[in-house]
Amino acid sequence: MKNNTNLIAGILSGAAVGLTLGVLYAPDKGSETRKKIREKAIDTKDTIVEKSTAIADQITSKLSTRKNGFEQELDQMLSNVDSKSDDAISALERKLKQLKKENGRVKMN
Repeated sequence: MKNNTNLIAGILSGAAVGLTLGVLYAPDKGSETRKKIREKAIDTKDTIVEKSTAIADQITSKLSTRKNGFEQELDQMLSNVDSKSDDAISALERKLKQLKKENGRVKMN
C-alpha cells in the first residue's frame, strides 16, 4: 500500500514540475500555454484515476481472496469442533451406560 501511495505522490510531483517548467519555458502565447496546461492537467487526472482504480481493484481482489480463505478455514474448524463434540457425547453416553450397568450390579449384591 505504501508503494502505491509513493507512486501517486510521484505522479503528482512529476506533473507539478512538468507544468511549472512548461510555463516557464513556453514559447507560445498565454492562451496556448493555458490550453496545454489544461490538457496536461486532464491527462494527469485521468492517469491518477486509472492508477487509483487499478489499486482499488487489486485491494478488492486480495480482500475477496482472503475472505474466501477465512470462510473455508472457519467452516473446516466448525466441522472439526462438531465432530469432536459428537465424539465426546458418544464417549459420555458409553460411560453412562457402563456406570448404569455397574450400578445395577451393586444394587443386586
